[in-house]
Amino acid sequence: MDRVTRQILTVAGAVLGLLAIIQNRVAIEEAWPYLHSPGWPHFGIALGAGIVGGGLVGYFLGPALVRWGKAAVAWGEGRLQRTPTQDLLSGSIGLIVGLLVAFLVGVDLGGLGLLGAVLRVAITIGFGYLGLRVSVRRKDELMRPQNWMTRVKHRSGEGVKPKILDTSVIIDGRIADICRTGFLEGPLVIPGFVLEELRHIADSADVLKRNRGRRGLDILNRIQKELHVPVQVYERDVDPGAEVDSKLLKLARQLDGKVVTNDFNLNKVAELQGVPVLNINELANAVKPVVLPGEEMVVHVIKDGKEAGQGVGYLDDGTMIVVDGGRKSIGQTVQVVVTSVLQTAAGRMIFAKLKSPVSMEVQEAR
Repeated sequence: MDRVTRQILTVAGAVLGLLAIIQNRVAIEEAWPYLHSPGWPHFGIALGAGIVGGGLVGYFLGPALVRWGKAAVAWGEGRLQRTPTQDLLSGSIGLIVGLLVAFLVGVDLGGLGLLGAVLRVAITIGFGYLGLRVSVRRKDELMRPQNWMTRVKHRSGEGVKPKILDTSVIIDGRIADICRTGFLEGPLVIPGFVLEELRHIADSADVLKRNRGRRGLDILNRIQKELHVPVQVYERDVDPGAEVDSKLLKLARQLDGKVVTNDFNLNKVAELQGVPVLNINELANAVKPVVLPGEEMVVHVIKDGKEAGQGVGYLDDGTMIVVDGGRKSIGQTVQVVVTSVLQTAAGRMIFAKLKSPVSMEVQEAR
């Protein structure tokens, strides 16, 4: 096969050399006047030189050019296979539009001679590249018109922004109960890199991590199958190589959506970058019953606190109560009076003072 290819390239080189001599006959005769004489024998020397020279170039350089061509084609095929179809289609559209604009802009530059030709080449390359880059960056709107329509509705107040779930809120599980109540509207977007992280956690050698990952996958299946909430899986990787939190925030900006999380640090970073966030922990704190100083309640003290003489107990919803002087009542159910309430993004703490032990009847009733 290589022998046949070399022969074909040799013939092709000889033909090209012959054509080059014929097309440049005037210039050759001006350079070598002795060739400009009656009859073909003198110019036939130049024709023969072109044929021999072109054939030698094709014979010796042809195989190298074929190898380079094959390597270039293989490289291009590899890049095309790794490039998502959405990028290819949107990039092609943008390139075509850019070339059309370049043609319209450069149509009047033909009268400038060499400068006009250079300007037309520069304009063609510039507008083609610009159209390609812009279309790739805006591919979500080009290839999915519903995204563009959704953004229009958002700006006019008619639509609902998509909710993008992060790994922590999926593993937490409360998102399924919130969706069931109907308080969370709009499509739930599950990024592909979040699913990949869940899969890695579910395959972890650590038993605790493995259980958390499997719980997250079960929650997603439950949301998709049992709840009447539209769920979309965003397959494309937003920013390869970046951390999951950075990808979430970038995706939220691209889709004009909100990040649903219970990660305190992600919440703060999103606020700094101007990305809307729905924090499940803040929602849980907001719906807890309001406790005012002076109210009385019953609590079971289970451990000592950080300060001397303090005891710590918990309400049914997990709220921690720090009882002043409750260390001596560890293991007992006591009646306390609320002195203050501390509300933070991480949760709520109630400070109280000991009032009196509760009778056994009250303990049995609890």
